[in-house]
Amino acid sequence: MQLNRTGLALGLLAASALALGACSSSGGNGGSTPPAGGNTSSNSSSGSGDIACSTGSLNGSGSTAQTNAMDQWRKDYQQACNGAQINYDSIGSGDGIAAFGDGTADWAGSDAALQPGDISGTPKNCATATSLDLPMVVGPIAVEYNLKGVDSLTLNGPTIAKIFTGKITTWDDPAIKALNSGVNLPATSITPFYRSDDSGTTFNFASYLSKAAPQDFTATPDKVSAGLGFKGQGREGSQGVTDAVTQTDGGVGYAELSYAGKAGLSTASIDSGSGPVELSKDTASKAVSTATVVGKGDDLSLSIDYGQNTPGAYPLVLVTYEIVCAKYKDAATATFVKNFLSYTISDAGQGQLTALGYAPVPTELATKVQASLATVS
Repeated sequence: MQLNRTGLALGLLAASALALGACSSSGGNGGSTPPAGGNTSSNSSSGSGDIACSTGSLNGSGSTAQTNAMDQWRKDYQQACNGAQINYDSIGSGDGIAAFGDGTADWAGSDAALQPGDISGTPKNCATATSLDLPMVVGPIAVEYNLKGVDSLTLNGPTIAKIFTGKITTWDDPAIKALNSGVNLPATSITPFYRSDDSGTTFNFASYLSKAAPQDFTATPDKVSAGLGFKGQGREGSQGVTDAVTQTDGGVGYAELSYAGKAGLSTASIDSGSGPVELSKDTASKAVSTATVVGKGDDLSLSIDYGQNTPGAYPLVLVTYEIVCAKYKDAATATFVKNFLSYTISDAGQGQLTALGYAPVPTELATKVQASLATVS
């Protein structure tokens, strides 16, 4: 079944009207992004209900996948906490991790957990070399497409792999037709678009293909698309991929649902063997609920079962982590990070995600994130 684009668009519009039930507005800086830099000072409360407010400047950077969520959260926090300035530079997971390492970012957003070698030595703002991966956003990865006359499409792991590696080149290929009985598929050429930049979304997409179609996709998953054997055209960022698909009849790409929804693009259902599963917050959350924590101590990096055939689970998902210092050099920065991210993982913060095209972190995992945040100092 095709995701209802009209309903999603209305939900996206509704996001701007959502208010924080637990907070009162006290001026603040709205959703603006002030210049980076400046000292950070914090306090534990400032008349903002259940939110613990900090003041000063906090800088994050990284994942483009979570940009829409982060923009909403920054706006919410700044409106609730007068004097708080939170910047987020949406530059991709790899560059965000680099910024966290060199101290230009106080935390990083990444669609893949921190790997050995991602940062050389101790991140500049950290007092120790220990960093924590904190799952914050469930981002369903849409296989978004632009095909005149086709509003409903089902694919599976092997067909997706063959499309992106150039083994399937037209939309009326027998393998696609076999999954779409009754759908009038044209002979239009397929133009795949993939991420050309260092991307956690690419890593998760490749991880899915390697598990769901191991015979058709044999490359080792990586954030960099150059060695994955993709055919088609590269574009920078999820927005770049989405824009290219929007402008191309026969175009197909992978991007977070929030981008596909804003563009009004159709998205494919995925059949892992138990029938087509439509992409939605519930089907994505169901897939993530089967993930296991593989991080040590307070680190919550996850192993997602991309090869699962769980009925009603949409398997092509990513989890965006906020990567933070276990111990910061500056106590005020540590408090600000804890205060802000405690809001984003709260019921109020996670409650914003659905209308933005994301899915909330499963409740049991959110509780673990809150406990890990409490240890940050």
